Amino acid sequence: MTKFVKKDQVTSSWFEIDATNAVVGRLATVISKIIRGKNKTTYTPHMDHGDFVVVKNIEQAKFTGKKFEDKIYYRHTGHPGGIKETTPEKLHEKKPGETLKLAVKRMLPGGVLGRKQLTKLKIYTGSDHPHSAQNPQIIELGKLNSKNLVRN
Repeated sequence: MTKFVKKDQVTSSWFEIDATNAVVGRLATVISKIIRGKNKTTYTPHMDHGDFVVVKNIEQAKFTGKKFEDKIYYRHTGHPGGIKETTPEKLHEKKPGETLKLAVKRMLPGGVLGRKQLTKLKIYTGSDHPHSAQNPQIIELGKLNSKNLVRN
């Protein structure tokens, strides 16, 4: 029989990722796997036993190709004719981490569990963050796969 993890047996750890020259989509896939807990052997789809992820230097994350100017994000206000659109370029000016947050959000389940898991993502501009007391493990994206970083 499959062993299921109980709520009191769940332990969360912290990970830190430096987003300097990181490709946004590839960074989002790494983060979503950690947040969901798919990197653990005790993964179950209906439970939240993922880990916390701290992303720093988000203003230096990159899109490949012309996606930074050409990609379009749509949202709807709920009123007739209320569709709004924006590009990552415009979104980056207002909120630098919002493009990564949207990418991760769309990789998580839609519902209560996905919203709860998204709160485990902490995004910061610059190299300082207030979570150093948790002693996060550093994940180097370039060592996972060379395509995770933008080539010059």
